[in-house]
Amino acid sequence: MSTENEGTAVPPAPSAPPVPVDAPASAPGAAPQGHAPSAATSGPVAGSTPPPEGAPYPQGAAQPEGAPTTQFPPVPPGQPGAPSAAGAGWPPPPPGVPSHAGGGGGASGVWGAAYQEPAPKPRKGRGGLVAAVLVAALVAGGVGGGIGYQLARNDDSTGSTTVSAATGGGDVKHDNGSVAAVAAKDLPSTVTIEAESTSGQGGTGTGFVFDKQGHIVTNNHVVADAVDGGKLTATFPNGKRYDAEIIGHAQGYDVAVIKLKNAPSDLNPLPLGDSDRVAVGDATIAIGAPFGLSNTVTTGIISAKNRPVASSDGSSSSKASYMSALQTDASINPGNSGGPLLDAQGAVIGINSAIQSTGSSGLGSSGQSGSIGLGFAIPINQAKYVAQQLIKTGKPVYAKIGASVSLEDGSSGAKITDQGAAGAAAVESGGPADKAGLKPGDVITKLDDSVIDSGPTLIGEIWTHKPGDKVTITYERDGKSHTVDLTLGARVGDS
Repeated sequence: MSTENEGTAVPPAPSAPPVPVDAPASAPGAAPQGHAPSAATSGPVAGSTPPPEGAPYPQGAAQPEGAPTTQFPPVPPGQPGAPSAAGAGWPPPPPGVPSHAGGGGGASGVWGAAYQEPAPKPRKGRGGLVAAVLVAALVAGGVGGGIGYQLARNDDSTGSTTVSAATGGGDVKHDNGSVAAVAAKDLPSTVTIEAESTSGQGGTGTGFVFDKQGHIVTNNHVVADAVDGGKLTATFPNGKRYDAEIIGHAQGYDVAVIKLKNAPSDLNPLPLGDSDRVAVGDATIAIGAPFGLSNTVTTGIISAKNRPVASSDGSSSSKASYMSALQTDASINPGNSGGPLLDAQGAVIGINSAIQSTGSSGLGSSGQSGSIGLGFAIPINQAKYVAQQLIKTGKPVYAKIGASVSLEDGSSGAKITDQGAAGAAAVESGGPADKAGLKPGDVITKLDDSVIDSGPTLIGEIWTHKPGDKVTITYERDGKSHTVDLTLGARVGDS
C-alpha cells in the first residue's frame, strides 16, 4: 500500500520501491515523479539500493491529490509514477503515491508547515501549499469566531455577561497510565524541528530524545533540507531552542538522527517499547507539530500491523522510503513526521511517518491534505537499529537478498527478473539468492510467515531484518512451490 508523507497527496499507486542493490545506479535525476521509466519486466535487487526516484518524503514537487489508497505493487509501467526499471540506482523511483507525514514550511507544497504560531512565517521553497492550507485554516477560524461573536451579540439582551467561577477547585490529578499522565511525562522529551536549506526552503517536523548525549531521532524527510549546509533547530515544549547537526540519515528507511549543540545535561530519553509485541486494538498516543502547531497530542489505536507502505513527498529530487508499518487511526497530519507513536504506558513503539489522504484540503486549497484516520509509523524495533547504526557510523545498513525483482503491478508475488540493472545479472553472483539456488523467473510468495504480493512488499519485509539474519523464502517455479533458507547480505549507504 502506498501513502503520503503526512500532507502530500497519494498517487494512484506507489512507484515500486526498488530493493537496494549493489548494481550500478541509474543516471542522476532518472525517474522523477510522474516521469519514471516503465517497470516492464525488471525491478530493483531485493534488499539492495533502490533506483533514483522523484517522489516521496523529500519534496519539491506537488503531488496529485485524491488518489485512492492502493495495495502494492507499483503503478503500471508507462504511467506517471511508474517504478523505474530493475536494478536502477539507489533512490528508488519515488512512489507516486505516498507522502510523508510531516514537514512543511516553504513555498512549494511539501510535507509540512513552517514552525511559527499562530501563523507560519513566509518561506521560499517547499511547503508553500501546506502553508497555504494553514493560512486558510486560520482564515476559517477567524470567520467562525466572527460568526460566534455576532451570535453572542444578538443573543445578549442585557449587554453584559456574568461568568461564575467553579467551586471546590484545586489541582486536577490524573491516574498513572491516563493519556494526560503520559503526555505530561513524555512531552518534555519531544522537540519541534525546523530544517532550512541554504536557499531558504524548509519545513517543520518532530523528533524525540534518544539518549542523554543529545541525539534526537526523527524522519529523514524532516531534515532533508538541511543536509547540505542548511540550518537545523530543535525547540522543546518549554521554549528552549537549540541549534542541531545531522549525525546520519537513511533515505530508504526514512530515519535520521540529529544532535543538539550544547545539549542540556538534564535530558530524559523516551523509553522504547517492543513493536513486535504490539497488537491490533492496542491504544496509541501520537505527539507532533501538525501544521506547525507544536506539542499536539492525539490518540487512537493500532489499526493494523505489517502494512507494506511506500511513501514519498512527490518531489523530483526525493527518494522513496519503504516500510512494513504500524497503522494507526490516531490523528496524524503534516508536521507530525518524526514524532513518537506511544503505547498506553508512554513507551515509543513507532515513528510517525506517513498518511493516506483523500487529497482534499478544504476551502478550495490545493495544498496538503490532513488526517482521515490512516496513519503509518516505522516500527521502533527497526528504527532503533537504524538509529544506532547512524550514530555509530553515520551511514545506514540495509539487508538484501541480492536478486532483482519486478516492480510491476500484481498480487501473485515478487518475480525475479530476467535481467538486472544496466545489463547486470538478475541474481547477484555469490549473493544470498544465488547461494540459495534462486533463479530468474522464480516468484517469491513468502518471507518467513509474511505473505509477499509484490516486489515493494518484499523490500519492506527484507528491511525489517538485519544483515546476517536467516530467513525462509517460499517461491514458485514451473508451477511448483519450493522453500529454501538463506542468510541476508548487507549494503552500506543510500547510494
